[in-house]
Amino acid sequence: MDAARLKTNMAEPRSHTPLPPVIIFGGYFVTLTVGVSLAARSIPVYVINERWEDARFSRHVRAIRLPADAPYPQSAMGFLTGNDSNHLKGSVLLAGGDEELEIMAKNRKTLADKFRLDLSNPVAQLMMLDKLATYTAAKEAGVATPRFWQVRSKEDIHRLRDELVYPLIVKPKVSHIFQKKFKAKFFVAEGFDQLLEAHRVAESANVETLLVEKIPGPDSMCCSYYTYLDEESNPLFDFTKRIIRRYPMNMGLASYHITDRVEHVRELSLKLLRHVGLQGLANVEFKYDERDGQLKLMECNARFTAANSLVARAGFDLGNFVYNRIVGISQPPLTDFRAGVRLWDPLRDWCAFLELRKRGELTFMQWIASIMHWSSISYFSWRDPLPSIFRLWKTAKIILRS
Repeated sequence: MDAARLKTNMAEPRSHTPLPPVIIFGGYFVTLTVGVSLAARSIPVYVINERWEDARFSRHVRAIRLPADAPYPQSAMGFLTGNDSNHLKGSVLLAGGDEELEIMAKNRKTLADKFRLDLSNPVAQLMMLDKLATYTAAKEAGVATPRFWQVRSKEDIHRLRDELVYPLIVKPKVSHIFQKKFKAKFFVAEGFDQLLEAHRVAESANVETLLVEKIPGPDSMCCSYYTYLDEESNPLFDFTKRIIRRYPMNMGLASYHITDRVEHVRELSLKLLRHVGLQGLANVEFKYDERDGQLKLMECNARFTAANSLVARAGFDLGNFVYNRIVGISQPPLTDFRAGVRLWDPLRDWCAFLELRKRGELTFMQWIASIMHWSSISYFSWRDPLPSIFRLWKTAKIILRS
């Protein structure tokens, strides 16, 4: 990502007091998009993440080395709460990923004694990390969801057999635990026997799951809403986008996004967010169900997301927005974003095309026509090539294994 092309919507303080450093805790490639934007203001940016994450190779950030002989979560917390981080006392600490968000929510008081943290309601954040709690809260708030079932054992599955519908998603209650063990978001079961096997595999790995109806239709039916909720649950901005394609389809990361003004998604999102009392950053994802004409909740994220660079290029630089609020720098409100801005991952989208062509849903000429627009490439920067090269290599390895 090219930092010079980002719009930052900020007002710098007039004094010459140096801006406090920022530590971005976890977050995969999203860490880089936030860090580059802040580094453009001469803010020292540090990253804490696992050893081979893309952001560590950027010239814009300073990677914190953790002991290799201890699990990542423990070594990261050991650094943050120990003497090795004393020189960074008073820095802004931001969560970049779900695992790090969970760590910060559970240790907020300890971390707040040493670092500057964003506004948050830890109870609500932890609820949104738990997919079963998220869906339950959505039903209470009057927000439509796919049908879902709580299961604790194979006996529960047998008891529910007559009411289950297929294809069915075997979804982890906590996504980041499942992804670390299986390198996937969830399992899909096409029938009862496949469901039992998927549940057995998850249970043997000590991963709690729930069963979720798979909403039919293409990935272009998916959309999402972004905002920031203040202390009184007032949204400080409204941003919406759609997905054009994902790879693998219906379950992978988006390969092609576009900003758009999606109707009704704001009202549904705020119903859920206010019901649980979430504060700070929020992203709510929906899929349109053609069977009944409803937008149905997929998930909620209380953090920066993989599309952060798209949001910034459309006019809402969330990294700077959050940093300014924490530090107390006045800034103009985020009032309008540019619709029609696209974010494209060429390699992943090529694989999405191949998958759709095999299913007879997309021809080569249709794919070419769809990408004949000005798009920002999700991971490439001439000015900072190493993270891009490393991410391309990792993506290629994943695709070749699949």
